[in-house]
Amino acid sequence: MKTLKLSFLLLTLCLISNTLNAQGASKKNEMPWDNGKLKVSDNKRFLQHENGKPFFWLGETAWLLPSRSNRDEVDYFMAETGKNGYNVLQISVLHNIPSMNVYGSWALPNGFDFKNIDKAGVYNYWQHVDYIVERAQRRGIYIGIVCVWGTPVQQKQMSVEDARKYGKFLAERYKKYPNIIWLIGGDIRGDVETDVWQTLAKTIRGIDSDHLMTFHPRGRTSSVTWFNNEDWLDFNMFQSGHRRYGQRKGDGDYPIEENTEEDNWRFVERGLAASPLKPILDGEPSYEDIPHGLHDADERRWQAADVRRYAYWSVFAGSFGHTYGHNSTMQMLRPGYQASFAGKQPWWDAIHDEGCQQMKYVKKLMLAFPFFERIPDQSVISNTNGVQYERVIATRGNDYILVYNYTNRLTEIDMTKISGAKKKAWWYSPANGETTYIGEFDNGKHTFIHDSGYGSGNDWVLIITDSKVSYVEDNL
Repeated sequence: MKTLKLSFLLLTLCLISNTLNAQGASKKNEMPWDNGKLKVSDNKRFLQHENGKPFFWLGETAWLLPSRSNRDEVDYFMAETGKNGYNVLQISVLHNIPSMNVYGSWALPNGFDFKNIDKAGVYNYWQHVDYIVERAQRRGIYIGIVCVWGTPVQQKQMSVEDARKYGKFLAERYKKYPNIIWLIGGDIRGDVETDVWQTLAKTIRGIDSDHLMTFHPRGRTSSVTWFNNEDWLDFNMFQSGHRRYGQRKGDGDYPIEENTEEDNWRFVERGLAASPLKPILDGEPSYEDIPHGLHDADERRWQAADVRRYAYWSVFAGSFGHTYGHNSTMQMLRPGYQASFAGKQPWWDAIHDEGCQQMKYVKKLMLAFPFFERIPDQSVISNTNGVQYERVIATRGNDYILVYNYTNRLTEIDMTKISGAKKKAWWYSPANGETTYIGEFDNGKHTFIHDSGYGSGNDWVLIITDSKVSYVEDNL
């Protein structure tokens, strides 16, 4: 009875949301792909549409959406995801082998033979995936498809020949949709079953050359390590992971320096130093409300301030976007399912948590300024920078500077790095997107600290512009 009431509630909310969104859509009547397909920018550091419009990737994570959600729930989730400002949704369409959805339909009823997969009168597993893609399309949301999770591949449940058949099936089925992004891999190192990943990627690319493709790697690793030279890899993705500083938890072949576990900006810097240059982003940082290190339910949990820090550190270091995740949402947790990683909330509550709601402000900020000229530039910070949580990180264009400060430590800024004899400055809140004017300054160096005081998680973005421009007034 409770399940029926919940489904009715979700359906009612979805119908209301559909009506409101339809009214809004009639006014704007533009979808992202109306600007052309996504492509890598000419400077190889960002994504854009064919007509030149910038694309800032703001990702939400719902790996188990295809297997754990019915159609009414998909509708409600898509409506809320769009409302929260996300324009990419990362899902895993074959998370296990075998996989079954909530309708009792198997993903691979005939193994990797897909000749008779669609039968009259049967709503099968892949038609439900179609439904997810189509509902996202209505909302202007791209679907980042992890074709198969890494675990079953590592367990040799997919051969190279299976990957060829499966890649052909996926590419032929989904190439018609404008909102597809291919994510090869799935929480796995690229040197594990490499032939399977290469075959899957090349098979899809051979049939579908219109959609972008990357590789979703294991925690604390980056696709740069294995696939940067591959023609099929359009942009790089790294997983900074869920460890805190100094937390190893039995990791064997540790790929990063000690006590740098939370420094996701390091992956960006190294990725942008690789040749050939390709855009990069953090596709899986620490998830909101997940225990530090994942496996100990008694550990502290990552909070809204933490997920904000991961987003701004990565983007200001040069990422072209960012993906957010929540412990409950990524597994589409609901009553009746065994929770992984000590998940506590149903997903329909998790999508209203602080961190989830606050990610839209990083997208709003980055799209308020000239997009393609932006570079990371730590020389803007002219006093001694901090380490770990006290790391202050800066990015700038020709006439603007953005500085993210997680602890609100006193910071000296060299304003001569941008144009203008006079500069204007504002505080921008990553928690609510509000701006506060500080004042006008002569060119040179100046120290800044918000009057709210020093403290971990008291994070602010300092905005400085040439006094002649009006980006803040017009866009924020």
